[in-house]
Amino acid sequence: MKKTMASILIIDDESNLVRSLTFALEDEGHVVHGAGTAAAGLSAAAQLQPELILLDLKLPDMSGLEVLELLKAQQIAAQVIMISAHGDTRAAVKAVNLGAADYITKPFDLDDLSMTIRVILERRQMVAELTFHRSEAMRESGLMGESPTMRELVATIERVASSNAMRILVLGESGTGKALVARAIHSASPRAAGPFIEINCASLPEQLIEAELFGAEKGAYTGAHQRRVGLVALADKGTLFLDEIGELPLPLQAKLLHFLENGQYRPIGSGRTQFADARVVAATNRDLAAAASEGGFREDLYFRLNVIELNIPPLRERGSDVLALIEHFSGEFAREERSRPIVLSADAQQALLDYRWPGNVRELRNLIERFTILYPGTQIGVAALPRELLDTEQVPAPTLTPTPPAPQSNGIPNIEDALASTERQLMLSALREASGHKGHAAERLGISRHAFKRRLQRLGISGSAATYADNGDDAQA
Repeated sequence: MKKTMASILIIDDESNLVRSLTFALEDEGHVVHGAGTAAAGLSAAAQLQPELILLDLKLPDMSGLEVLELLKAQQIAAQVIMISAHGDTRAAVKAVNLGAADYITKPFDLDDLSMTIRVILERRQMVAELTFHRSEAMRESGLMGESPTMRELVATIERVASSNAMRILVLGESGTGKALVARAIHSASPRAAGPFIEINCASLPEQLIEAELFGAEKGAYTGAHQRRVGLVALADKGTLFLDEIGELPLPLQAKLLHFLENGQYRPIGSGRTQFADARVVAATNRDLAAAASEGGFREDLYFRLNVIELNIPPLRERGSDVLALIEHFSGEFAREERSRPIVLSADAQQALLDYRWPGNVRELRNLIERFTILYPGTQIGVAALPRELLDTEQVPAPTLTPTPPAPQSNGIPNIEDALASTERQLMLSALREASGHKGHAAERLGISRHAFKRRLQRLGISGSAATYADNGDDAQA
């Protein structure tokens, strides 16, 4: 077991004991301070903010239990080990119930104390690391922002993720990030090391979705040429994410309800009941309560799924979170494309803040990806924004360089055609300047060669189209 060094405070009125403990703990690399009274100990704890406190149960001016309660009231984050005399075990146990990490009884063995301290400090470090990784999971998932609704949502996700709640329902408009919330819950949970299995309930024909979920034996139905393992089984010890749960066929809802009630299920064609331990996160943009009352969704399944309900706010209600997301996505796509992030002008930022975002975060993400591909490292002005994002009476002069063809009021070309045309011109120009060498052309545009070739394929540009041969640059670059 590795050693974890820490700042330790000893609060005990036996000076000889404090002295011997100090020598022993300093030999192990800890920084140790001593206090002979409760008052001195509380003052030192507030000033030093130690990671660990050894606290005697009986002090001349106050009991150790009172000191423990005051430490908690003053929000001292230190772990506390109570030191009790022989026969005070009951009081020591009470101290543990009040929040002490452990207790030791006099006389004690220094090696045993050292081991106890080491275990407590490593546990404390693990908790700190877990908290950090949960926070990182929130940030990396794009669940960020300072709007009150978003801060409340993130805090709730963190609480739910670390809880034992096994059934979670995520509600929100299309594009708000329901799948991101499901992944964040999984990543920040004790099940993070287990599988995250996702299925879109609207993406498969009704006759196949049961086999996809619960599996099927060979020959169980036409086309079942081999045994099929279902996603429920694959999600064992992890998380099963049921997206678009409102589209699940009614006959299958009864089987899902049975699984949710006891973890048991039966593959198609099998006579053997199986068990899976999976946290289930379901998501929908439908009003399931209304669907249940109208008979379009099983009411008992709705209540079983809705143990914990998370509502994701639409982007239009998140205020300046739009700018935080723009910065996040700009950095993400710039790293992917090996380019500098795009920058939005002040008027472009305001236009995006004013926009209603019917496609929510997904719409914003797609926009930033498009700009990063077309104009890496460029400042984006209002003229480059899609027409539907703008009030045409407020569009100022173009500020983007190079400027894409402005959308025309008659719709020819439309914004997608204009962007594709501009991208094609940039690609051909780079090829021309690089004498047809794709690697050099990619460098001129500030993107990776892989990304450059991917765009060539998407735009249908070949060496002949660019009037240059490949020149075997695959081997050169």
